[in-house]
Amino acid sequence: MEKIVLIDGHSILNRAFYGVPDLSNAEGLHTNAIYGFLNIMFKILEEETPEYLVVAFDVKAPTFRHKLYQAYKATRKPMPRELHEQVPVLKELLQAMGIKIMEKPGLEADDILGTLAKRAEKEGLDVALISGDRDLLQVASQKIKIRIPKTKGGKTEIEDYYEKDVLEKYQVTPLQFIDLKALMGDTADNIPGVPKIGEKTAAGLMQQFGSLEEIYARVEEVTKKSVRESLIANRELADLSKVLATINVDGDIDFMPEEARLGNFYTQEAYGLFQRLGFKNMLSRFEQTSDSEWEGKFQEIIQVEQAQQVFDRLQAMEKGSRVSFEILEDSARDEDFVGIALGLGEKELYFIRPCQGMEKEVLIGKLAEAVKILDLVAFDMKRKYRYLQTDRTENLFDILIAAYLLNPLKNDYEPSDIAAEYLGLMIPGRVQLFGKASFVQAAEEKREELLKYACSLAYISWMVAPILEKKLAETGMEKLMREIEMPLSCVLYHMEQEGIQVRREELKAYGEALDSRIKELERNIHAQAGSSFNINSPKQLGEILFGQMKLPGGKKTKTGYSTAAEVLEKLAPEHPIVADILEYRGYTKLKSTYAEGLAAYIGNDSRIHSSFNQTITATGRISSTEPNLQNIPMRMELGRLIRKVFVPKEGFLFIDADYSQIELRVLAHMSGDQQLIEAYRMEEDIHRITASKVFHTPFEEVTDLHRRNAKAVNFGIVYGISSFGLSQDLSISRKEASEYIEQYFSTYPGVKRFLDELVEKGCKRDL
Repeated sequence: MEKIVLIDGHSILNRAFYGVPDLSNAEGLHTNAIYGFLNIMFKILEEETPEYLVVAFDVKAPTFRHKLYQAYKATRKPMPRELHEQVPVLKELLQAMGIKIMEKPGLEADDILGTLAKRAEKEGLDVALISGDRDLLQVASQKIKIRIPKTKGGKTEIEDYYEKDVLEKYQVTPLQFIDLKALMGDTADNIPGVPKIGEKTAAGLMQQFGSLEEIYARVEEVTKKSVRESLIANRELADLSKVLATINVDGDIDFMPEEARLGNFYTQEAYGLFQRLGFKNMLSRFEQTSDSEWEGKFQEIIQVEQAQQVFDRLQAMEKGSRVSFEILEDSARDEDFVGIALGLGEKELYFIRPCQGMEKEVLIGKLAEAVKILDLVAFDMKRKYRYLQTDRTENLFDILIAAYLLNPLKNDYEPSDIAAEYLGLMIPGRVQLFGKASFVQAAEEKREELLKYACSLAYISWMVAPILEKKLAETGMEKLMREIEMPLSCVLYHMEQEGIQVRREELKAYGEALDSRIKELERNIHAQAGSSFNINSPKQLGEILFGQMKLPGGKKTKTGYSTAAEVLEKLAPEHPIVADILEYRGYTKLKSTYAEGLAAYIGNDSRIHSSFNQTITATGRISSTEPNLQNIPMRMELGRLIRKVFVPKEGFLFIDADYSQIELRVLAHMSGDQQLIEAYRMEEDIHRITASKVFHTPFEEVTDLHRRNAKAVNFGIVYGISSFGLSQDLSISRKEASEYIEQYFSTYPGVKRFLDELVEKGCKRDL
């Protein structure tokens, strides 16, 4: 028996939106509803294995029920913007997957679903109808199963209802369920129902009388006076509610099941959208590109004669010819080096493994020779500079950096991402092919997959480089790429290699000093609390502070009282124990992150070799990882001491250089505000000048507090701070903060005009 699955698009999307934690992709698009919808859809399809699938949506055109809502003066709650923006994206994705979408002016989604369900039943199909709307229980039968998903914390459970299940749960038949809803109402669907009648009372009335009409025919038999009087007074409302609750199962819809027959969901277009949305854990559902013409040209080179022929071919190429490459290794150790992939053309792709006479050193030397005459392309060039043995970058092109410049909002580009976005290819990534296995293990256990992976990387770089170069030129970023970003990648490589010297023994002593202060604070906290407890346990800490000590401001959550920093910081000035707890937290973080954390990264050369990333932040700022050396603390005295363990090598000095208020100088230039420009021309303290102007105080009488507040306003304005945000930063009322901002804009009207124009331009662009 063939089966059709019918999905209520808006209903399931809405359920997923509220059931799945907030997610967004690299472009800032909210994606949690789409992600939850897909999880539910895939789960249903795996369980039902249908031949046909339809997803129905409501349309904006007013339906009969919409008009009744308006007549009743009821309004649907507006869809949240974060959900609204996901609807067209989901439709685009479903279309890319070849899934039948149905929507029709004058019919709501449940009318379409009810009509299709009853029609499919008559044609002998089994039906699974998926919706979060219980109104659809009225459609249930022996062949129509209503499935109602519940999503919480990303996990989905589904309630199933055939006709017998509706009767068992609600003590009414599916058709009687309409009258049940008319009596008890449903605020989610703007069905008013009859006042003073809830689900239990409505079910009792239906069991006693059987229908809404019979209830009103024998209304004097209703024993409870308040219910009886409400029924009599609200007959019109009950009749309206029944109309609103009734689904049209005979809609004017042109539909043939073959239109919805399932095919291959996993198209290249869909793959690209999954990549764009950031749903990487779903990509394994796609059959990867295979058996293509270019893949047939993959060649594994394992003999010295073959390898020499490839390198002879390299040497014979004209100067400036493009060659792509990739180096496969698990670490810098010789035994972890697996091989080099080379792309000499679209269909000339080699993976050269070390062999007798062509060991790692020889292979690397051959590659370094190629740098002198050829243009080399690769992914993440910084990781390869140590093999290229050059500081020249004019003839090098990094597809990672290029892709980042074209879309800096993404911070997790992989070669497979770039292939999907710019080449429209579904190429498997490392995890999909090897899981957690190393390249060395893959070379032994998955030789074919390793060949495919290595040559695919070379192929992607070779094919995508001219596309990226063209797009960089079109966006005016070619010079940025060639003259700044590529040379910078080489500079960062040398920074990583150089590292920074750390005095190991002083770091150890620093950790011991922290430990001593932590233990002292722990004793003080326990003494003030009158009992010992785990200070690191939010639950125990909350019970002590707000349960036992009855401190004000306790906010109880499902897991206990909140002990978040913003809660404790408000209490700290009045309660010494809270101040000690905040200090304790600060020092324990210093100990774990720096005293212990940094020690793990000190190499045999007594230096820490951090990684510096130029393709992570959306603003283009360099970031530091493993460990982060750009976040060494300064505020607390014990925090500042950590800096003393970092020392320059003998004969060298550390230099600290920074722009002077660069954001405000740029703001002055771009806004053209004469007051702000003049303030800079005076070459005085800009924050003190702003304080003088905003607070109407003579320059020489500006206090440190005035200056601090003006500084917060100065920098806050650049990034669009609100009165609420400023009030939080300065611990003042929102009214005071609002006055500060108004005074600032009055002082610098050009800034206000400039910011307003930016917003206006942005809104026009969105429209």
